[in-house]
Amino acid sequence: MNIKLIIIIAFSYFYGFFELFMGVRQRIKRKKEIVTKGDKASIWLLMILIAIGYFLAFRIGMTTIGRIYHWNTFFAIGAILSVAGLIIRIKSISTLKQHFTYTVTEIEDHELIETGFYKFIRHPGYLGQILIFLGTAISFSNWLSIVLMIIPVLIGYLYRIRVEEKFMIRQWGQKYLDYQKKTKRFIPWIY
Repeated sequence: MNIKLIIIIAFSYFYGFFELFMGVRQRIKRKKEIVTKGDKASIWLLMILIAIGYFLAFRIGMTTIGRIYHWNTFFAIGAILSVAGLIIRIKSISTLKQHFTYTVTEIEDHELIETGFYKFIRHPGYLGQILIFLGTAISFSNWLSIVLMIIPVLIGYLYRIRVEEKFMIRQWGQKYLDYQKKTKRFIPWIY
């Protein structure tokens, strides 16, 4: 097996275990604090679409179908994007601290965070995850892997963001609408 493929797989497992650990840790800490949920099953849809994206990207990425023959360049670009995405994800979670949740949930004493990456974009944690998935797909040096990873992932995140932002508007009203006006969803000053 190619060393680059081993690195891609190892990073994917590392990232998966990181998210699993954070999810279990959060569930233990928040057992009694959750007041209401507004998730509308978006977390399950997102997880299913991410799993589909990973499955398709890995299946096609290991073949020569769609191969781009600049393996070292694409592997390096993918690795840089994945690591940058992981750093953004971790920094976003640490900025939210006790306000971070996996489900769209109202918790006691919840406040709107507008510092760190949240000063510029509303969903830096999701941006981090998208960069991880994009980087993983790019590192295969296969344009079909990129497409097959990103399409389901973006569908999942766009739905998730719509659910989350409606919930935030219900929770904070004009305060969140004002926050939306001065920030973008993913990319500062663009989108």
